Amino acid sequence: MPAMPSLSPPHPVGHSSTRPHGRSRGRSWAPALLLASLVGACGPGDNQFPPVCPTLGLLPDAADVTRFNGGGQDVTNMLVRARITGVPAKCDMAEPGSLRATLHVDADLFRGPVAAAASPPIGYFVAVMKAGTVLQEQDFAFTPTFAPNVDRSSVHGEDIELLLPVGKSKSAAAYRIYVGFRLTPTELAYNRAHPRP
Repeated sequence: MPAMPSLSPPHPVGHSSTRPHGRSRGRSWAPALLLASLVGACGPGDNQFPPVCPTLGLLPDAADVTRFNGGGQDVTNMLVRARITGVPAKCDMAEPGSLRATLHVDADLFRGPVAAAASPPIGYFVAVMKAGTVLQEQDFAFTPTFAPNVDRSSVHGEDIELLLPVGKSKSAAAYRIYVGFRLTPTELAYNRAHPRP
């Protein structure tokens, strides 16, 4: 199992998503490893030079979530599994002194053998960090829905717009944007015991 850096998150994993969207947070959060191949770099518009953009990354232990019916953690007890597959993003200057990063989260959802007719939403978060501190964190959710006789669904999360203060002495490269599922302690332990290939 790949080692994960020392991580003291302000509840990005191992906590239920009950707080309001956009709540600012100031607790220290050590940076995690990036899965750069899964995220889209910010890009310029037509005939424009690209602005310097924040780094986008997934928290490795929070890139997947598997839920069971309480009868164990065997595949026969699985309700639903979700996997983040990409975070397409683009950046542009919103106005002097402000950079706009627009992104969304893509994921694949898999229906388990004991899936309920209506599965509860699967929460995920987007957090903005600077110098190891979380500046802002927002919660979002996918609602699992499957067509009849279909066990896999690809979902496209809502568009998320982030405005980041920038200037001559404050480059957007100083910011980092992290994405992951909102996990319970049990779900986090399962992910660490079954790392993504």
